[in-house]
Amino acid sequence: MIDSFEAVKTISRHRGDALIVAEMTTATELPVVSTRPELDLSFNWAAMGKGSSLALGLALARPERKVFMLDGDGALLMNLGSLVTIAQMAPPNLIHFLFNNGVYRCTGGQSLPRAGRIDFASLSQIVGYPNVYDFADLKTLENKIEMIINQEGLTFVNLQVTPGVGPPFPYVPVRDVVERFWSAL
Repeated sequence: MIDSFEAVKTISRHRGDALIVAEMTTATELPVVSTRPELDLSFNWAAMGKGSSLALGLALARPERKVFMLDGDGALLMNLGSLVTIAQMAPPNLIHFLFNNGVYRCTGGQSLPRAGRIDFASLSQIVGYPNVYDFADLKTLENKIEMIINQEGLTFVNLQVTPGVGPPFPYVPVRDVVERFWSAL
């Protein structure tokens, strides 16, 4: 399994000028390692499950720029219909990274419904994502990330990450997140 923080560091190192929408745990990790904080939108508690919809909107509004969604499995379950909508719209500049750990990490590590039995990679493929990847180790992600970022078409990347409990870092103040968001636009 992959350490979530190490995966966020890897993605940030290879992002170029991509906008990143980070939700829940990744929203606490990204501000610590971001190589382009002015292009980040990290939010945690206010809209669990809505990050993928926001990333879709940004990808459609900014077709000239890559948009990365750092999503959590619990958050995606709360808005599972977004997978179908994103696949229907199919923005070629959106890469949807799912941090799949089987728990609601930010709220105390409670197990997700059907944890370990939901195949998000297959779900994304079934609804129409043309490019789908599933990684269980960091080295493979590091070896493939440039190819993933540089390919054409909507992409889903399932990252099998270790479960943890609680956010690992202090939160970035909301006003800073808002300023970064407006700067990114």
